[in-house]
Amino acid sequence: MDASYSYYDYTKSIERIDNILNSSDSSYDKHTGIPSKDSLTYNNGFYVDVTVLFIDIRGSKELSSKHTRPVLAKIYRAYISEVITVMKGNTCINEIYIEGDGLWAVFNTTTKDDVNSVFATAFTIASLIDILNVKLSKKKYSTLEVGIGIDDGESLYIKAGYKGSGIQEVVWIGKVVGQTAALCSYGNKTIHDREIMVSAKVYSDLSEHNKGLLVENISHNCYHGNVIRKDMNEWVEKNK
Repeated sequence: MDASYSYYDYTKSIERIDNILNSSDSSYDKHTGIPSKDSLTYNNGFYVDVTVLFIDIRGSKELSSKHTRPVLAKIYRAYISEVITVMKGNTCINEIYIEGDGLWAVFNTTTKDDVNSVFATAFTIASLIDILNVKLSKKKYSTLEVGIGIDDGESLYIKAGYKGSGIQEVVWIGKVVGQTAALCSYGNKTIHDREIMVSAKVYSDLSEHNKGLLVENISHNCYHGNVIRKDMNEWVEKNK
C-alpha cells in the first residue's frame, strides 16, 4: 500500500483502539460470495468461503547469488507480471497480493465449477513457468522452480486502516490463507513432492478428470501433481 507522512498522536491511537474493541460482534456476518468492497466499513466484516492460491519460487536465495541485480529485475518482472496475468484470466479473481517472490490470490468461488477453474489457473501457471524457463535458458539465465498451493475455506473479510487515513486495504483473516501458504511451501520441496499441492477440501470439489491428475501425498496430508496445459506444453516442446 502507498503511505505518506502524518503526525503520530498516541491519544488518537487509544481512541481508535477503544472504538474497534468496543464494536459489536454482530457486525461480522456470514456471506455467500465475496461482497462488494463498498459494503465494508471500519467496523464490520464478512465471513466468506473462498479459494486461495499461492505460488512461490524455490531457491530464490541461490538465484540472487548467481545474477546481477538488473538481470534479477528482468527475471522477477517477467515472472510476476505474467503470473498476475494468468490469475486475472480467471473470472472468479477478487484480490492479488505480492510478497517478495511469492504471489497469492483470493477467488470468489461459490460452486464446484469455480473451484475447478482455480485448479485450471494453477496448472496454467505451471505451464507458464515452463515457457518462461525456455526463454531464461536461451538467455543463459537460471531457470525457475516453484511450488503452488490451493485451499478452500472460510475467511473473515475486513477493511483495515481508519477513517481519514487514506488507507483502505482489504485483509483476509483465517486458517485458509495460512494453510494455502503451507501447501505452497511443500510444492517441489523434495524429490517426492510435486509442483501443485491441493487440500483434501479442494480435491473433493474437483471433477473426476481433474482428480485423476493428482495423487495423494501422505506426508503432507494433501494431494499433489505435476499438471500442465497441453497447448502450452506443445509450445515448450517445440521451442526448448
